[in-house]
Amino acid sequence: MLKTLASKNWVQNTILIAIIMALFYYWAFIFEFGYKFDWSVLYTVNPTYGENLGFYLIYGLKVTLQITLISSVLALALGTFFGLGRLSTFKPFYWVSTAYVEFFRNTPLLVQLFFWYFAMPHALPLEMRHWMFGLNYEFWCATIGLAIYTGSFMAEVIRAGIQSIDRGLLEASYSSGLSYFQIMRKIILPLAFRAIIPPLGSEFLNNMKNSSLAMVVGVADLTWQSQQIESLTFRGFEATTAATIIYLSLSLSMSGILNNVNARLRRTTYHQRDILSYGVNILSWPLLKIYLFIKRILWVFFPKKQAGLKLTPTQAILKQILSTTWTALVLMSKMLFAAVFVYGIYLGAKGLYSFNWQVILDNIGTLLVWRFPEGRSDDVFMGLGGLSFSILMAVIAISISFFIGLIVGLGRMSKNNIFRLPCMMYIEFIRGNPLIIVIFWVYFFIPVFFNTFISVFWSATIALTIFTGAYIAEIVRGGIQNIPKGQFEAAMSTGLGYYRTMRHIILPQALKQMIPAIVGQFIAIFKDTSLAFVIGVMELTYVAQILNNRLMIYPFEIYTTIAVLYFVCCYAMSIVAARLERRLTPDKIRLRM
Repeated sequence: MLKTLASKNWVQNTILIAIIMALFYYWAFIFEFGYKFDWSVLYTVNPTYGENLGFYLIYGLKVTLQITLISSVLALALGTFFGLGRLSTFKPFYWVSTAYVEFFRNTPLLVQLFFWYFAMPHALPLEMRHWMFGLNYEFWCATIGLAIYTGSFMAEVIRAGIQSIDRGLLEASYSSGLSYFQIMRKIILPLAFRAIIPPLGSEFLNNMKNSSLAMVVGVADLTWQSQQIESLTFRGFEATTAATIIYLSLSLSMSGILNNVNARLRRTTYHQRDILSYGVNILSWPLLKIYLFIKRILWVFFPKKQAGLKLTPTQAILKQILSTTWTALVLMSKMLFAAVFVYGIYLGAKGLYSFNWQVILDNIGTLLVWRFPEGRSDDVFMGLGGLSFSILMAVIAISISFFIGLIVGLGRMSKNNIFRLPCMMYIEFIRGNPLIIVIFWVYFFIPVFFNTFISVFWSATIALTIFTGAYIAEIVRGGIQNIPKGQFEAAMSTGLGYYRTMRHIILPQALKQMIPAIVGQFIAIFKDTSLAFVIGVMELTYVAQILNNRLMIYPFEIYTTIAVLYFVCCYAMSIVAARLERRLTPDKIRLRM
């Protein structure tokens, strides 16, 4: 009786609402906060500064959108260019593309931004340096640096999309007389981009959230403005809550648009509709009608002419001239690229030769372990820091977040709303916000709720754990959903319950498929330990910043060293992930262009 009653949706929703109301009553009327809330700071004129500080968030949102849009376009162009380079048979182009993808994917974005902002200007003449900083260099440094970083991920997505195209389609295109660029423009790339919209959409979302790191180089984006309000009014809880809501709204809006585009381009005829899809359809309807109207007008005045199958002698000569000219241009471009490639290697070797290697040797121990084991009595783990601290944070976060992700992922798939809805809200809330916002929440505001103090190390580690748990939950859900439904039905028919079915049959098979994705998430969280810099954790990036401020004139040596340290660790893990993926997934033919 009770089991049947509990399976009803209205009963589950009633219990869930009762739990929410009880929690609200506890936090609103019983629990004593060590903090007095004042939400009026976001919408009233501040008497001290004589302006409405809520407009700071609007200005920050404008800057965030500018960085996101510009960097997304540049990243897509870079990803397409180097994604094709990863499939090229022209070795210099392939080597440069591979180096670009592997290096920028395996170093943290924060380190890259520090390099572009602090180190790169030192390689330029003083006059050019002044000219660059007069052109809002902070904004363009963050935007282009973000584009370069995101482009390396998009390159792999595009490469995978192109390789997913059947090889016979490429051979048929060549046999029909189409040139390389005609094949790419009219056949391969349209099909590839249609297939990669979901992962490409995820990269656009990550790009938007990663724009929050622009604050570390002095760009007044949304995150920077929220912290500015906190510093002016000491109302960080209200300002960060507003920034969180804005980021979450942006993420959900972008997800809705991308899901709607994906639904329109799917090969299946059935499309699942939701409120967000209808909203996107309503907003896009006028633009679509205008586009079709303009297209019809152009078709009337400029109709396409049908070309004959037989060429005249003049057309044949012209076609031969164009073909010869094109071949010559391709050969010249390859020679030019090879020359630039060799010159780039020369400049890189020259730059490495000019390094002050003694500075690196003198400080490599500090970068690896900070002061361990000779730390002060108030230091965490006997003065441990640097790279070892980053590894320790990543290991703790990934170990605990795996169990969080496993529980939440199973809850997300539950048919019971009491478990499914809270798990879904946790996943969407955490994944819809940048990690830097989650770190601020844990460090600055969780102590307010529990009237306690948490050290910067454990604050950053808890934030990384919570953040990673949401992503692993989606990996777990995807792995379980990939198991054929017949496995569940066969297990249930033998008398096994839900718990024993998941433990003995479903999860062992799903975990095998999830291992490569989990290793990839471990790489991501190891790079994200650099964000603990914002609250002063003695991880590798923070130690490097201390050394750079102390030495002043060796930013190239310091930031290049930590980039190499991050790259070595991440690339080693990516090799393990690639081997696991090859072992656990069927072989695929590599499509070369």
